[in-house]
Amino acid sequence: MTHDREYFMPFSEFPWFKDSTVANILAFEEPTPGHFHWPNLDIDLTLEMIEHPERFPLRAVRSDS
Repeated sequence: MTHDREYFMPFSEFPWFKDSTVANILAFEEPTPGHFHWPNLDIDLTLEMIEHPERFPLRAVRSDS
């Protein structure tokens, strides 16, 4: 909940939160307007990413090290 609006972030679109605790998910900050940071999870998202995840398809890169 931010800016008097509640956002639903499904794990299918935001998988980084799936194995996180509720406390870590709720512990976010907004360092600049529309930019959200979860310091305990090292996640940064913009309000546009949250509102329109279809514009930012997930990309996975496999490292064969």
